Amino acid sequence: MEKSIQRCVLLVTLSLFFFSFPVSLSVPFVVFHGFDNACSDEQFITVTQSLSNLSGHPGSCVEIGNGHQDSLHMPLTQQASIACEKIKQMPELSDGYNIVAASQGNMVARGLIEFCDNAPPVFNYVSLAGPHAGIAAVPEPCNVPFCWLLKALFPFVYSDLAQDLVAPSGFVKVPTKIAEYLEHSKYLPKLNNERPAEKSSTFKDRFTSLQNLVLVMFENDTMLIPRETSWFGYYPDGASTPVLPPQKTKLYTEDWIGLKTLDDAGKVKFISLPGGHVEITKEELVKYVVPYLQNESTLSSEHEAM
Repeated sequence: MEKSIQRCVLLVTLSLFFFSFPVSLSVPFVVFHGFDNACSDEQFITVTQSLSNLSGHPGSCVEIGNGHQDSLHMPLTQQASIACEKIKQMPELSDGYNIVAASQGNMVARGLIEFCDNAPPVFNYVSLAGPHAGIAAVPEPCNVPFCWLLKALFPFVYSDLAQDLVAPSGFVKVPTKIAEYLEHSKYLPKLNNERPAEKSSTFKDRFTSLQNLVLVMFENDTMLIPRETSWFGYYPDGASTPVLPPQKTKLYTEDWIGLKTLDDAGKVKFISLPGGHVEITKEELVKYVVPYLQNESTLSSEHEAM
């Protein structure tokens, strides 16, 4: 009888030891595509698979609605809301994940980080040519029919019609129309915590919870005006020149979303690459993106057993 009790105690002790032993888990990543793209596009199938192969970590492209059409016309508030629900329904992301976003996809990614309640944590966020501080004009090289529509509606960009019909209108910030922008733009002022009476500490806390924020600007980017918006750089209120570096903007100095807090902690990487809009080589992916997809989440098996 005594031996049976001793054997039982030994098994319990070994079990407790085993189930409390730390286990490293591979952190998955998700990709958000940009304006007039879809996860089914060959380029995003290729880049998602390449990043997975190069990093050794699983990845997937998260689609919003039907891709191409909804990236053009679905309001960004709705896109971010759909992304939030999709992420929460992906069990493989429940312990945390990383994000790689291209161009307009960064507006969805940041909305997901800041607005999504009860969501799994985002560890590292890599932004490729994100219009984070806004865009001041429609780029001349954009000559597809949708851009003609955007150019036609640009004088009325803060109307309900434009805000509800043209997704990029949600991050248009005309520097000489700041009062109109703050009152009528339906997305970016909230995302950047710009409205004085509507500051959200929750948005700031969620953004500053990132372990790394990688901001990639492309030196020959003619699609983003100004290209420095990729780093949160922008024009001063009321003027179209000069472009302020991110550290000279009110968003940074007054720390509206926690960019300064992250930067002071050494968590922001400002990367400048020579290509055009989201033109990134395999070598650049390996050097500037892949390292931020190779972190591991350490959990205890006791937690898993619970």
